[in-house]
Amino acid sequence: MEQLIDWTLAAIRSDGPFMGWMEERRFDWVPVVSSSVGRLIEGAAFVVVTDKDREWFGKYLVNTLNRPEKKRPMLPIFNIGDIADHLDRATEGSDIDMIENMLHLAFGERYLFWYIGKSDDRRAKLPKKSDDSLLWIMDEEVQNSFFMRSLDDLLDVKLMHMARLIDRTISAVMFGEVNLSR
Repeated sequence: MEQLIDWTLAAIRSDGPFMGWMEERRFDWVPVVSSSVGRLIEGAAFVVVTDKDREWFGKYLVNTLNRPEKKRPMLPIFNIGDIADHLDRATEGSDIDMIENMLHLAFGERYLFWYIGKSDDRRAKLPKKSDDSLLWIMDEEVQNSFFMRSLDDLLDVKLMHMARLIDRTISAVMFGEVNLSR
């Protein structure tokens, strides 16, 4: 069984030169993705939260990661807008606490947030409160997150690359090709 860091490098290189940017960032990627994918494989749900500009990407992730052609079990990945569409109206701590309570009732301790977007977006408050969140943060370096720049002309392309890589990582772990321990 291959170590995740080695498998990631091979996966990036197998996708050709357009993934070159990720080869340089794999040491940032692996620690952030490793524990989250491990929790997903163990049965935790991903609750995808995005800023407004990346709503399309959140929907894309949920749909793409559970396509029947994957020939793997369906994954518990949900878009926050589908289960708590009032997140944008949550202005006080008590509003956010109510959403957290609802998620806790639904999933117990077996969920984590997957946030994609700017760090200062109001939707980021909920995922940033949790130490277990998978964070793809823009414009601010946050500990235990994968950092990107929102003004990067290739941001959307890079997000698609990252979606492909995490999808392949999930399959490789699920089918015993990769060891998540570092």
